Amino acid sequence: MLENHYYEGLIEAGCDEAGRGCLAGSVYAAAVILPDGYGNPLLNDSKQLTERRRYELREIIERDAVAWAVGIVSPDEIDKINILNASILAMHRALDQLKVRPQAIIVDGNRFKPYRNLPQSGEDGGGFLPHTTIVKGDGKYMAIAAASILAKTYRDDYMNQLDKEYPQYDWRNNKGYPTKKHREAIRQYGTTPYHRLSYNLLGDGQLSLKFED
Repeated sequence: MLENHYYEGLIEAGCDEAGRGCLAGSVYAAAVILPDGYGNPLLNDSKQLTERRRYELREIIERDAVAWAVGIVSPDEIDKINILNASILAMHRALDQLKVRPQAIIVDGNRFKPYRNLPQSGEDGGGFLPHTTIVKGDGKYMAIAAASILAKTYRDDYMNQLDKEYPQYDWRNNKGYPTKKHREAIRQYGTTPYHRLSYNLLGDGQLSLKFED
């Protein structure tokens, strides 16, 4: 079973994103606060779960969580600020929406930017919340795993909707990732308003992005 908490005694939000390596579509991120001592043996990195299990767990997470939220950054924003900054911004937007304010943050991966503490009713905000980045954290901590499931499933829903508008790109199946069929469709039909124009859209499958702070 995954670990329940990293910061003992603090209200802790787990964050993760989905869609960073895609050629099209927004990047999604989620923030989740689970109850202290919470346990669910089914929780795991969303990539290790079947689609059906992810959606089953989404309902359980939303029911059991103290608070949860999803943040979104559009393809236009990704092109302007780069995907690393966009992924972190999506996490910050998810954190902004939490109904319960966290006291600490744990993040999947190894990059994050300090998140400013928001004022609560009757209190002043200011300062930054403590945060820790955890490589493969979605397979280690429940709140991050829960965030990975929410980010993945809500982004999948979004790409399935876009697929109805542009079925030739096969987004229902590839979710915007650089598959052979997706790239062939870009060659044949060009780009859509949802493609990330700063990406190597017609490459050989290897993205050569330079992430900047």
